[in-house]
Amino acid sequence: MNKESLQELPFVVVAAAIIYQEGKILLTRRKLDAHQGGLWEFPGGKQEAGETLEECLRRELKEEIAIEVSHLKPFYVLRHRYPDKEVELHFFTCSRFEGTLQPLGCMEMAWVPQHELGFYEFPAADQAVLKAILQGKLEQELATNANARS
Repeated sequence: MNKESLQELPFVVVAAAIIYQEGKILLTRRKLDAHQGGLWEFPGGKQEAGETLEECLRRELKEEIAIEVSHLKPFYVLRHRYPDKEVELHFFTCSRFEGTLQPLGCMEMAWVPQHELGFYEFPAADQAVLKAILQGKLEQELATNANARS
């Protein structure tokens, strides 16, 4: 083993929203000059010191796409190791928001039917949650939440 393999990588905690409405999920495309630039993702961003995950996600969504969200529900957590950092991603579901969507911190946005998510290029870290969504776990979660409200 060399010294580099023993060094600890920077660790980043990220909160991301799976915003769904009328059978579609909102995706944002990362700016070209960003890490993983040009790839599609679920909107969100890095947690800052002193923030809860929900506070982080609310701040990031306001900064990135100009909306305010409520009713965030934890959905999926994963860790992924890139060559230059390790990330822990916390995904939340959300079906309601206030404001008009604007691509403030991203190149573009798209409402995508769940079954078409596989046609978009995502960062490697998102692959596990994409697989879970495509296998129906999001639909199961939404059905469970709907039943709990009724």
